[in-house]
Amino acid sequence: MNNPQLPLGLALRDSARFESFFGVQNGELLTILQQAATGTGETLVYLAGADGLGKTHLLQAACRHATQAGRSSTYLPLSARADLAPEVLAGLEQVDLVCLDDIQAIAGDAPWERGVFDLFNRVRAAGGTLLVAGQQRPDRAGLALPDLVSRLTWGVTYVLKPLAEADVLAALDWRARSRGLELPDVTARFLIKRLPRDLPTVFDLLDRLDEASMVEQRRLTVPFVKAVLGLE
Repeated sequence: MNNPQLPLGLALRDSARFESFFGVQNGELLTILQQAATGTGETLVYLAGADGLGKTHLLQAACRHATQAGRSSTYLPLSARADLAPEVLAGLEQVDLVCLDDIQAIAGDAPWERGVFDLFNRVRAAGGTLLVAGQQRPDRAGLALPDLVSRLTWGVTYVLKPLAEADVLAALDWRARSRGLELPDVTARFLIKRLPRDLPTVFDLLDRLDEASMVEQRRLTVPFVKAVLGLE
């Protein structure tokens, strides 16, 4: 069970690795998550933060890190609950690392809240590790089950900080190099002035530029980037 277990149709993003998460202000969190993923640190970590700050990236990176350390792991986005049933949680306590994303998606859904509460207790009893992410802290996530809110505060709660301009530049450079792209500094700086400071957007747009560059055999100059992305 060393490979990450994922719901049908879901795959870990290739870019979801700790080394591709850039955020000097979140450096302490990376250490906490790496230790948790390998079973040498906290057994419960809760990540809070707005969309686009890297919560999904970090949970999936933790799964990959756990696998590399020989531990089993699973990643479950609770935002997909409409296509799932709480029974999908059954047996997950047998997995070393369980990562639950978008906890706010089950707020007010009694069967799901009870299911996650029961899973928490089973994982704890089995000596496993649980990572949970949501837009708000546990007490502000809209969860109706007081016992679930209480359990989610038992571990470390970390509020993600926004990426600085230097972090976005570093992320762009890493992604470009990993794809064999030459991204001139002037083009990178042009992009960060116009892109939201979140990793999914940065990586997705660079993937689009990579594809367009290969099709048209063009370098990533500012005029070319403007034309492809429709920027001014």
